[in-house]
Amino acid sequence: MGFNIAQRSRMYRLPPYVFAQVNALKMEKRRAGEDIIDLGMGNPDLPTPKHIIDKLIEAVRKSHNHRYSASRGITKLREGIANWYKRRYDVDLDPEIETVVTIGAKEGLSHLVLVLVSPGDVVFAPNPTYPIHPYSAIIAGGDVRSIPIGPDRNFLEDLETATKQTWPRPRLLIISFPHNPTTAVVDLDFFRKIVDFAKENNMMVIHDLAYADLVFDGYRAPSFLQVPGAKEVGVEFFSMSKSYSMAGWRVGFCVGNPEMISALTRIKSYLDYGVFQPIQIAATVALQADQSCVEGIVSVYRSRRDVLVDGLNRVGWAVEKPRGTMFVWAQIPERFRKMGSVEFSKYLIEEAKVAVSPGLGFGEYGDDYVRFALVENEMRTKQAIRGVRRAMQKK
Repeated sequence: MGFNIAQRSRMYRLPPYVFAQVNALKMEKRRAGEDIIDLGMGNPDLPTPKHIIDKLIEAVRKSHNHRYSASRGITKLREGIANWYKRRYDVDLDPEIETVVTIGAKEGLSHLVLVLVSPGDVVFAPNPTYPIHPYSAIIAGGDVRSIPIGPDRNFLEDLETATKQTWPRPRLLIISFPHNPTTAVVDLDFFRKIVDFAKENNMMVIHDLAYADLVFDGYRAPSFLQVPGAKEVGVEFFSMSKSYSMAGWRVGFCVGNPEMISALTRIKSYLDYGVFQPIQIAATVALQADQSCVEGIVSVYRSRRDVLVDGLNRVGWAVEKPRGTMFVWAQIPERFRKMGSVEFSKYLIEEAKVAVSPGLGFGEYGDDYVRFALVENEMRTKQAIRGVRRAMQKK
């Protein structure tokens, strides 16, 4: 007699992992000796800046740092987070009650949703979007309602319409700008309207600011917390993964509404002993030291973006340059669109030797698109363009 875990657990509500089909084909080709350029997963390839690594090494040599750490983050890191927000956004934060360190933004966001959402609660999230945003609510037993996001949509109007048509009233809105995967960006006035909307509808807001620094062409990403009253309705997450190329280090933080921060701090006290202390010490240095390393990282992504987008346009695939994130969200060329994003992604592996993420993996409204991640150097990116040209000429 075997166990049927899926039908008896929250896992039953999670859809099949769309990306798995494409990943399986990619690995099959690589095992066969083919050179597949992987522009699928947004896994930063740039090294962590040297001064951050040096601080980690220094801290890891001290045996007292090997013990259990503070689940909510060491005091100096929480103070560093508050100082970082003050410098960047002129936002005042109390490090004691308005900041908590997380094991990357993904862990923090999913655990916060778990403690905020009860079975049957309605959660709004964009579609398409980063999978953990809607799926964290599904794991918590919530009822996710999709708000379409795209160049032909007005997100705020769609949000209003969805609220009027939804019962029970929505409890939580999860958003993220600059947006993954669509690369959409917003201004501060957008967040003002979100704050007003949340207050009018007695709704909490979680804003994921993972791509705060990865912005181009003069655009600067605002913080949700810059809006007066934002801390009354919500919190903001930031991850060290992209700005400081610390993806594998797994460190981020959540700031804002004291009650929501307290809820996350409390559940984390049951679940973990915090990030390894030398990583927290190095993260403190990352936030407080000279930020030119971030500018260098952003410059690399900008250059890769230009090479990829210019190359795609040159081979007949019309794509606009994004002003934010480390991705390019490309509508599938019209003659291939009927294939859908999963089959087209497989086609690119077969014919172009390039792996991308199918838009369907981010929600049903993404099926006309694929997402390129800017995670290969310019030489490899140019090689990918040559492969795409071959694939475009085949049909």
